[in-house]
Amino acid sequence: MILIGLGGNLPSTVGSPASTIEAALAQLSARGIKVVALSPFYESDPVPASDQPTFVNVAARIETSLPPEELLSLLHRVEDSFGRVRRVRNEARTLDIDLLDYDGLRRNGEAGPVLPHPRLHLRAFVLMPLADIAPGWRHPVSGRSAAELLAALSPEVRAGVRPMPPAVRPSPQP
Repeated sequence: MILIGLGGNLPSTVGSPASTIEAALAQLSARGIKVVALSPFYESDPVPASDQPTFVNVAARIETSLPPEELLSLLHRVEDSFGRVRRVRNEARTLDIDLLDYDGLRRNGEAGPVLPHPRLHLRAFVLMPLADIAPGWRHPVSGRSAAELLAALSPEVRAGVRPMPPAVRPSPQP
């Protein structure tokens, strides 16, 4: 199972963060990445806490024949096409696409991307949408499900992530 997380908190050339995520998913599809499942859209407070705008986040289960290195490179190119600028860690951004898990591979980053994503187990904004689309998924290192990892987070961390109101969110479409 290949899992990615998408998010952003600044508008791009196509509009709001939610519109940017939809356009990024369409661009991935046009480049041969099949979206098998897409979570509902969530809004989340910035991590770490700051005065940045609220983020919009989703998770997607995808299929691709690309190896992890090439997939991550493609994800970065899609980010760049929507104006992503990398200057300071955790800064506001138009689009962020993270490779969360690639078929359970465990890598430390010496030979390609770090897998699974090193902070996914700490991020409610990743775990909530992940639990929606992959309830049977298990973290390749801990063996815990997204729901179990989410339950281990503090109530304050979980409260920072909320489903987007239906009136303002796009409809999930695999």
